[in-house]
Amino acid sequence: MYRSLAFLIALLTLAGCQTNPAAPADSSRSTVLLSGQHCLSEYIDDLEKNHYGPCLKVLSVAGMPPAVRADGFIELPVATALDLQVSCVYRHADATPIPQTMETVAFAITNETFPKAGERWYLHAHKQARKVIGCEPTLSRSTFPTYKTD
Repeated sequence: MYRSLAFLIALLTLAGCQTNPAAPADSSRSTVLLSGQHCLSEYIDDLEKNHYGPCLKVLSVAGMPPAVRADGFIELPVATALDLQVSCVYRHADATPIPQTMETVAFAITNETFPKAGERWYLHAHKQARKVIGCEPTLSRSTFPTYKTD
């Protein structure tokens, strides 16, 4: 009797394991994370102060408002072409935005833009914080792109 009961429990346990729904797929296998908003700044040693550069914010992904996660990143599919609308704004010396400098531009993601899933990317308004004008979005794997010193 105990053998039959043990066999029945084992059989039900195995059957239960086979009918459990699969665990949710790990999104990092097919997506990258793109910063939803990022501001450039640069510390100027000789002046001993921070220079506040432009800020960029993703306004839409493929025409839809972005789903920004709690950590400030947007999940985007790997190897998928889509268009982003981004806004750039420059900042005063106290880091407050200068509304007259607000500009909106398109940024194209190609099938080759994000070759590897699970990575974090930052979309910057420019390649540097100082001596720049306009909105020229650039991708970087770092929060601090390489600054050019002209």
